Formats: sequence, structure tokens, C-alpha cells
Amino acid sequence: MALGRISFRLLNTAQLIPKILSLSHTRQIQRWVAPTLREIRKRNNKLGPQPEAPRSSYIDWNYDAEIFAFAKRLNENFDPKKLRQAFVTRSYVNQEKQKQEQLGIDQEDIVLEDNTNLVRRGDDLITNYVNLFLKQSLKNLPAAGIDAIQKQITSAENLAFISKNLGTKDLILSAEYPPSTETFSNTLKAIIGALCVSVNEDRSNLFVRDFICTQLNQKDLTEYWHIEKPLEVLKQICKERGIDEIEPRIIAEAGTNTVLAAYQVGIFVNKKLIAAGYGEKIDIAIEAAALQCLRDVYGIPETMR
Repeated sequence: MALGRISFRLLNTAQLIPKILSLSHTRQIQRWVAPTLREIRKRNNKLGPQPEAPRSSYIDWNYDAEIFAFAKRLNENFDPKKLRQAFVTRSYVNQEKQKQEQLGIDQEDIVLEDNTNLVRRGDDLITNYVNLFLKQSLKNLPAAGIDAIQKQITSAENLAFISKNLGTKDLILSAEYPPSTETFSNTLKAIIGALCVSVNEDRSNLFVRDFICTQLNQKDLTEYWHIEKPLEVLKQICKERGIDEIEPRIIAEAGTNTVLAAYQVGIFVNKKLIAAGYGEKIDIAIEAAALQCLRDVYGIPETMR
């Protein structure tokens, strides 16, 4: 009896194995999927590349919620009206006025204020604080170096980069989409101006420090300020400070008269080595040594922190 039960169970198991194997190989994709995808691809190719659609064109877009979330992400207490105004460009206001005229709506009923004043205020705040920050951080750097570095980190490209990464792209109200570099840059300035109006100038200065001045972190400042003829500049500094004539000397060389030549040149003052530089040519090595000496004189670090 027991042998019969075991045989029955084995028989049932053997009958289930083909079914299990057949189920494991089932793709579960309906026949209509592939033809539909091919047709969609065919129509997309026929239409050609389409312009990027703004996020506001989607049905689940909520501008009020996005503005609220933007302020919370920055952890700043913005005046909601001023923050909204910071994202309104002049081109958008003109576009809305044209639409109202076409619809016969009185323009006095709907008033939109663009961010021009906030942009101007934010630009002044950025310029003043960055200049003070650089003078405080690099006390020995001449005015030419301060101006060159300030011009670089407050450029439209750099401010636009910061603005994009703060998530302003879909919040900007502009006639163009995607916004241009200038629009991104002006929006960041307007946000800083709105923060100054909403809270105070100290808070906006901290914002500039945290988001703009930090762009110098781990950067070589000599990439922003190119010193032409560093050896001549070094000689002039030594002359003004009453230091004896400096003398560049070759310290070491390798691979002379080959394509892999390398030279090490040192700058000597009173027979003391004060800086050294390397290069594939003697002139390049002298320039590198003079530049290293100027780094020490001006207090320029290898990388900013």
C-alpha cells in the first residue's frame, strides 16, 4: 500500500515538471507590444527632434509647491512675493502683456513686476562681498590679481552654473526655454537681492559666501590670474624691497638634446635658493621657478580652501 502511494506521488511530480519548465520560459509580453513600439518609433523619427518641453507643461506641475520647496531647500526665510518676483524676467512680462492685448484684457487689472531691481541689488551685493572676501583671504595679493579672480568667479557662466544646480531652471518665468546663460545668472542675482530684502544684508552675504566663494575650493588661482613675464615682475618686486639682483641657475638636467629633456632651475638671492621650477626647456623652467617665487611672495596657495 505504501509503495503504491509513493508511486502515485512520483507520477504526479513527473507530470508537473513539464508545466513548471514551460512556465519558467514564458516571457509574459503581449503580441501587440512590439508592433506598437515600432510604430511609435517610426512616428518619432518622422517628426524629427522636438524642442525640450518645460516642466510646467505637465499636468502634475504645481508652481506654488515648487516655490515653497525651493525656499526650504535653501533653508532661507524668503518673502514669498519677493521670491516669486526673482524668477520673473522682463521678457516674460512683455510676453504676458502681448497676450493680454490680444485677448482684450485691460493691462491695469493684471500687474507683473519683473526682477530687474532685484538683479541690480544682488549684483551689487555679490561684487562687494566677493571683493572683501578675496582681500581678506589673500591679503598680499595685488589689486590686479583680486580683480582677475573676482571677474572669473562672478562671471555669467559661473553664476549660471550655480543657478542651474540650485534648481532654478523650471522655476524661471521667461519667454525662452531653456533659459539662456544670462537669464540663469540674473536669476541667481535676483534671488540674492530677494534674500536681502526679505531678511537682511548679512544673510545675503552668507549666501554669497556659501554658494559663490566656495567655487574657489581646490582651485589653482594662477589659472584665473595669468602673470605675464613672472621673472620681470619678480625683479621689480625685489628692486622695490631693496633686495639684491636675483639669479636663476640650472640645478639639474636630464635627457639633454632629446625630445624628453627636463630641466630644474632655481632662483637664488645672496647665494640662497628661494624657489625652484621644472620645464622641458630652460626658459620654461625659469618661468616656472619665478612663478613659484611669486606664489610665496603673494601668499597664493597651491589650492584654495
